[in-house]
Amino acid sequence: MSTPLDPTGDAPEPRDDETRAAGPGAADASDGSDTSDGSDTSDGSDGSDGSDGPSLSVGGALLLVGAVLGFAWANSPWSGAYEALSAFRLGPASLHLDLTMQAWAADGLLAVFFFVVGVELKRELVVGSLRHLPTAALPALTAVAGMVVPAALYVATVAVAGGGDLTGWAVPTATDIAFALAVLALVGRGLPSGARLFLLTLAVVDDLLAITVIAVFYTADLRLGWLAAAVVVIAAFAAVVRLRGATRVRRVLLVVVLLALAVLAWVLVHASGVHATIAGVTLGLVIPARARGAADSGTAAEHGSRAERAEHAVRPWSDTLALPVFAFFAAGVSLASTGGFAAVVGSPEAWGVAVGLVVGKPLGVMAAVLLLGRFTRLQLPTGMRAADAVPVAFLTGIGFTVSLLVSELAFGAGTTHDEVTLAVFVASLLSAALAAAVLAARRRTSSRTLPTGGGAAHPL
Repeated sequence: MSTPLDPTGDAPEPRDDETRAAGPGAADASDGSDTSDGSDTSDGSDGSDGSDGPSLSVGGALLLVGAVLGFAWANSPWSGAYEALSAFRLGPASLHLDLTMQAWAADGLLAVFFFVVGVELKRELVVGSLRHLPTAALPALTAVAGMVVPAALYVATVAVAGGGDLTGWAVPTATDIAFALAVLALVGRGLPSGARLFLLTLAVVDDLLAITVIAVFYTADLRLGWLAAAVVVIAAFAAVVRLRGATRVRRVLLVVVLLALAVLAWVLVHASGVHATIAGVTLGLVIPARARGAADSGTAAEHGSRAERAEHAVRPWSDTLALPVFAFFAAGVSLASTGGFAAVVGSPEAWGVAVGLVVGKPLGVMAAVLLLGRFTRLQLPTGMRAADAVPVAFLTGIGFTVSLLVSELAFGAGTTHDEVTLAVFVASLLSAALAAAVLAARRRTSSRTLPTGGGAAHPL
């Protein structure tokens, strides 16, 4: 039997009698079927037990704590110590890895987060909600609209203001899945459970598109030799992760080899000029998402897969270490050096990012929901109406982690980057506040209008 930290082992297969008793569709909680009482049984996940929910909520809270601590320290009387810590270099210069602590957080620790994103994408594509086109199509297309509209608004805002830098068009296009789901868990009382499925699916597709944007548009100096070597190492990782550990010693040896290959892949991708976080998501995508010998359908088959084990092993490190530390260094903007919020108000790039996140994200999401619902047969998750998508649309404007990363890639170190960082911080908090306000107003309205004993669910 493999340990929980071992992604190379397989869980026992479900007995045939259990599978027959459950029925072919019992394991799929995201197929859009209704229960007899009309309630939505989906937990908003891929059909798992929903255990990722608390982890994501805690990760979002720690992310916010890290950002607040970094911002507070950078604007305290001890700001010099914070700057010295951020600029402290660590690593072998011979391998061009003598990076600053801030760079290690963005290139190294954030690769751990993107590894979890890659594993989650693989699970969703193979055994989760994204494997069913009817379930995935609407939130997936909504994610595309939720990226195109804020990018267009950024370009329009900067162009109207004049003198701004258009390379930051991708900054307001990303949604922070951990932060958004944490806010939903805190203020989402009264929303149908399908709202979490909708937000999760949208955010997963959003992450995939953001990764593509980073790889295609923010790779300045591509070194094909190093990249080819990275591909070979990743292929070796994909082969080794499929091996079985018959004994405990062999399982431990396989884990050590996998860790070594992962680190080597990261080093090679970093040397190739592609942002090193791409190594993390690629490694996550090559891990099998089905247990050996599992059936072709049903989420019960995915239980105990290598992807699930890898995610459960690495996600706590991502949520409690990688994301908070990245936020700590990314949010450390000194108001004194940037000219304060007055300078942000005068920055075309900051305005473009703020308008893109606060206005563009919800506008794109809701436009897609309404238009697709009106002119196609695509539907929202069971039990969810178009009105339920409004607060979720505002939550997509929380663009913290990936937005800060893209800002660093687009603008580099300097005043513009600092101004945009403040804009991302303020816009994300404002988006969360707007979502909470919409939900509060919704609850007040429902308490006044809902008849005693409830009523039937309304159509879309």
